Amino acid sequence: MRNYLILFSFVLLLNGCGAIDYYFLTPPDDTAQELYENARGFMQDKEYVEAIDSLTKLNDRYPFSPYATEARLMLGDAYALDAQYLEAVDAYEEFLNMHPRHESIDYVLFQIGVNKYNSHRSIDLPHTQLGEAVETFRRLVNGYPDSTYREQALEYIVKCRKLMAEHEMFVADFYFKSGSYNAAWTRYTYIIENFSELDEIVQLAKSKAKVAYYYAQKQDNDTKRHPSKLKQYFDWL
Repeated sequence: MRNYLILFSFVLLLNGCGAIDYYFLTPPDDTAQELYENARGFMQDKEYVEAIDSLTKLNDRYPFSPYATEARLMLGDAYALDAQYLEAVDAYEEFLNMHPRHESIDYVLFQIGVNKYNSHRSIDLPHTQLGEAVETFRRLVNGYPDSTYREQALEYIVKCRKLMAEHEMFVADFYFKSGSYNAAWTRYTYIIENFSELDEIVQLAKSKAKVAYYYAQKQDNDTKRHPSKLKQYFDWL
């Protein structure tokens, strides 16, 4: 009877240890494969935030696993599909730097350009991202002439350049409306000289440049004929 009680107590102790482990010890981390498969499932279900979380953990915990390369590429896709465009650019550029000879580099370049294009918000904001997108698309077009993304890249170059020209026109018009006619003329001239392939915008810039130049000359002549009171004061002295 005594031996039975001792054995029963030992079994309870083992069960208690298991319960303690279950409730209080940190569960083991998911493996690289588990994180990768989870991310793929999240991507299929369009749960991009969850996919980003799984892929980020995979890259942080298992940077040299067989799944790491594809995980980095998928991370860029997840950010892009979640409309986190600049984060997508960072992920794709990290992939590009780490795997410059990967077979999907033309796709990566295309996605960098597209996400920089998509990150441009408004005509009144600087077009830095658009200019960088054009450079990336040109790198794709020139470096990968047989790429399936080449024609799309050429179309995006035109769209980017058009938005850049429209921004310059917006700024030039602002100067004109503010009475800064010389600055407006300079900006219209910049459009004429740098966006020659956009004939419709260039023709509009030419007509506006003529008007701006006329008012700039008139403004300059008026200033010469009517010096400021401060200048008159110093002349009198």
